[in-house]
Order: sequence, then C-alpha cells, then structure tokens
Amino acid sequence: MTQLLDLLPPPVPLFVLLIAVALVIARVRDLFESAMLFGIFSLLSAGLFTVMDAVDVAFTEAAIGAGISTILILGTLALTTRTEAKHSSRRLPALAAVVITGAALIYGTRDMPRYGDPEAPIHHHVAPYYLDETPAEIGVPNYVTAILASYRGYDTYGELTVIFTAGLGVLSLLGNAVRTAKDE
Repeated sequence: MTQLLDLLPPPVPLFVLLIAVALVIARVRDLFESAMLFGIFSLLSAGLFTVMDAVDVAFTEAAIGAGISTILILGTLALTTRTEAKHSSRRLPALAAVVITGAALIYGTRDMPRYGDPEAPIHHHVAPYYLDETPAEIGVPNYVTAILASYRGYDTYGELTVIFTAGLGVLSLLGNAVRTAKDE
C-alpha cells in the first residue's frame, strides 16, 4: 500500500480522505459528530493546501475553518438539539444540483496544467515577475507578505471585508439569541 501511495502525486491521498470524510458527513445525523467531522475536513483541507504550497491559504483554513467555525457550530449546538430532524421528502433535486455542479467543476479543470508541471503558465509569467521585481517595487523582504499586502492588496482587503461582515452577522445572531433566552 505504501508503494502505491508513493506513485501518486502528494495531494491525491489527502483528496481521497477529504472525499471519504465528506461522504461520512453526509450520512451522519448526530450534529455534534457532524461538527467534529467538519473540523477534521477543514484540517485535511489545510493539509492539502500546505502540500500544494499554499501555506497562507492553509493557515486561513486551519484558523477559520477548523478553529472559529467549529467553535461557532458547537456554540450553536449548545442552544439547539443534538440530532437532526427526520426528513420524509426525497432529496433528488438537491442531489441533481450537486451532481451537475460537480460535473461542471470536473469539466472545467480538464484544461488545467498537471500538478507540478514546470511548463505551466504560472512558472513563466507571474512567479518570475514577482521574484524579480518585488524587492525593487515593494521593498519588503518576505515575498508572501509583499504579494498579499501589495500586489493582491485589494483582494486581501476584500477577503477581510467578507470575514468582518460574517463576524458581525454571527455577533448579531448570537446577541439576538441571548435576548430571546432572557425574554423567556
């Protein structure tokens, strides 16, 4: 088995584990177990991002996906029941939407370069420019910081805005839940 895993590109075993955890999450009816599995899914995602050399994305996924989200879900479970309500209706439309979306995503990745391909466009256009021009243009010794804070500054600002807005939404929902609990 170890020899088989050595033949696969590094992300494949983690991706297989992600699929397995997602299938288990879809079958579980205990919400606490589901919350813990979502935390595991986020940590596996962070590991996958790390293997794919996206450490900044991995750090964000670990902090927000596995950390904050899991805590918020557990806090919500403290205010609700532990098990999911039984559904009598069929979920064929939802399954069809998931299958169609998955097929479209798989189709959309067909023309992507292979993982680690040195001939990929990223290795010939963007990366060399960043490596050559960052010290002169930005003056920051850390390339990742320079790229996120300067070249992708608007993108990073947009991500922070989304996270801040989500945090305000959660706080307003929690504040409303506390007021409702006091009223009862």
